[in-house]
Parts: sequence; structure tokens; C-alpha cells
Amino acid sequence: MRNKGYIISLLFTFVMIFVLAACESGGDTPIADPAAENKSESTIVSSEENVSDSEIGTDEITELANGKSLVVYFSRIGEQYVVGVIDKGNTAIVAEMIAEKTGSDMWEVIPEEDYPMTYSELTDVAKKEQNENARPKYRGTAPDLSEYDTVFVGAPVWWGDWPMIMYTFFEQNRDSLADKTLIPFSTHEGSGLAGFDRKLGSAVPGATVKKGIAIRGSDAQNGQEGVSENIDDWLKDLGY
Repeated sequence: MRNKGYIISLLFTFVMIFVLAACESGGDTPIADPAAENKSESTIVSSEENVSDSEIGTDEITELANGKSLVVYFSRIGEQYVVGVIDKGNTAIVAEMIAEKTGSDMWEVIPEEDYPMTYSELTDVAKKEQNENARPKYRGTAPDLSEYDTVFVGAPVWWGDWPMIMYTFFEQNRDSLADKTLIPFSTHEGSGLAGFDRKLGSAVPGATVKKGIAIRGSDAQNGQEGVSENIDDWLKDLGY
């Protein structure tokens, strides 16, 4: 009887060890990270002042998709926030995707004087330009904008706004842009579209500003498949 009781006790111990081990393993389902679940690869942002999708008629969508379009963008290489030193700008990557998907021409806003390569120096220069409401010069002249019906306009978010060099472009080409459909896009690390659409509308009165898209710079560098899918969805909403 003593041996039988000992065996039963031993079996019970083994069963309890097995049950506890199974509970601690967590099974096949990992514990979700709430922060990771809430972080999207890119963000599509629309302004309340923009025309909503439901207000865009079929004829207008067809005209938008069939008209000739141009992608104008400012981008920068060098040391970046989060992703480190890059040899192709975040905005340039997004601009190329948009141009390829829409069959648009491209034109890059290139400053006459290069910006600093280090991130800390860049932020100082960008803030100084903003405080002074500067209008940095860019190289060359813009294409003949009369050839285009739609202009996509993109840049990184600097201190919650367009880089000042983009205001140089807006003001020097205001009359040519005034009758266009303008579609903004930004690259950022938390600022979203930063009011690019509203500020673009103020800088170019008379233009029709459509829904913009905001892409994280880190995704432009390291998550391009997801970015491409988000751009596809955005362009589809615009009628492309």
C-alpha cells in the first residue's frame, strides 16, 4: 500500500509540473505589443478644407487621372532622424513611387547652397530660415507648368512646416500654379502631413488642393512595400 501511495503521489507531481510548464509557455500566440499595433507604416491625411471623395464627381475623377501631371519635390541626403545617414532622400523615394504609378514627369527642387549633412546642424539652419521667413534660392527654373493639369508637391516636414525653399517655389510660380490641381505629400517621423494642404492652399490662392499623404521617413527607407501599398490606396481614392 505504501508503494502504491508513493506511485500515485509521484504521478500527481509529474502532472502538476506539466500543467505549470504549459501555462508559462504562453502557447503559440505571442503577447502583442500595443505600441507596435498602434504604429502604422504610413498615414493618409486629409484636410477639412479639401474636397472629400464623395464630393468628387465622375467627370472630375476622369479628368484628374487622364490629365498630364508633374511631381515636384524637395529631398535631402545625409544624417537623418531615426534612420541615420542615407544616400537617397526619403521624399525622393516617395516622389519616384508616385511618378511611376501615375506616369508623371518629375522635377526636383535643388538648393543653390547645400544644407548641412549632420542632423543637428540641419535643424539649426532650418529653424533659422523659418524664424527669418527666408526664401532660399534653388537651382535652375521650374518646367513649363502650363503643360500640366495636376502637380504633386512633396517635401520633408521641417519644424512643423514646409521647408522654406518650397515657399520660394510656390511664390515664384504662383500664377502658373493657381489654376492647377495640387496634391501634397510629406515625409516625417511623427508630424504627419503637418498642415501641408492648408498651407499650400494659402500660398497658392486659386489652386485646387486635394487630399495629401504623409509617409514616415523610416518606412520610406526600410518599409517600401508597405509604403507602395498605401500610395496605391491613396491614388485610387484620388481617381488614379
